[in-house]
Amino acid sequence: MFSSIAPLARHNPFYAPHFQLVQDGVRKRPAEAPATRRGLAAASADEEYSCEYGSLKFYALCGVGGVLSCGLTHTGVVPLDLVKCRMQVDPQKYKSIFNGFSVTINEDGVRGLAKGWAPTFIGYSMQGLCKFGFYEVFKILYGNMLGEENAYLWRTSLYLAASASAEFFADIALAPMEAAKVRIQTQPGYANTLRQALPKMFAEEGIWAFYKGVAPLWMRQIPYTMMKFACFERTVEALYKYVVPKPRSECSKGEQLVVTFVAGYIGVWKGLFARIIMIGTLTALQWFIYDSVKVYFRLPRPPPPEMPESLKKKLGLTE
Repeated sequence: MFSSIAPLARHNPFYAPHFQLVQDGVRKRPAEAPATRRGLAAASADEEYSCEYGSLKFYALCGVGGVLSCGLTHTGVVPLDLVKCRMQVDPQKYKSIFNGFSVTINEDGVRGLAKGWAPTFIGYSMQGLCKFGFYEVFKILYGNMLGEENAYLWRTSLYLAASASAEFFADIALAPMEAAKVRIQTQPGYANTLRQALPKMFAEEGIWAFYKGVAPLWMRQIPYTMMKFACFERTVEALYKYVVPKPRSECSKGEQLVVTFVAGYIGVWKGLFARIIMIGTLTALQWFIYDSVKVYFRLPRPPPPEMPESLKKKLGLTE
């Protein structure tokens, strides 16, 4: 029994840094140039990239990727989100997903399923801008604060901290549109469009109407985002180490995007079947769109983390 548990523990991507360190050091990999932060910072000198890693242009274009990945995917599932919200508010009337669709179409027609699309698109585009853009900012900021060796040793904690910090601001950006969306979708007769909802909400409660839901958003979104980003980063690392038969530098852009999509899906696979389909697909598409934007704009895309040479020497892992 214990002999079967030990290998599983060693391959768990969240176990203690020391054991990850030894495992990485022992495993033989094809020789390739180490990807250090300093090397990435000099990426602007390489014609392959359109900007320097960590530059303002880099962050801005990452934000654009976040806008497209979150705005488009969340808008695409507005009908499902509308029915889900109505089931939560009035479970007697909307008894199930299929019943909810039927009742909504009977009352409002097919167009009724699109209620709330405008605040959804605007709100989640703003959230994506901050979620992905600030994640890159905080990942580099915290990594530089830790130093190269500690950033590698504690990379899972680094991903968790960077994503939590980014989501804190992302939810502040999302909150006003989320509040308007919920009222449009769940309060019949309140407002049919965003242009009707915003002035009415402000007249009734002032600016507080747009931000009173930010604390519940933090409680829901921050833990989810921490798991989403940390699982994705470590899954990508594991796929290139154990599944993909060649280093990432030898993979085509298309092959790299396939790995991105698969990693996005695997990272959130646990849960009920419906949630696997909806959230798994949504998350995988977000990562796929985000990485596709990086490829399109020729942004520096760091390879999976490698143990710094200085750390290998300290541990006696180099000859």
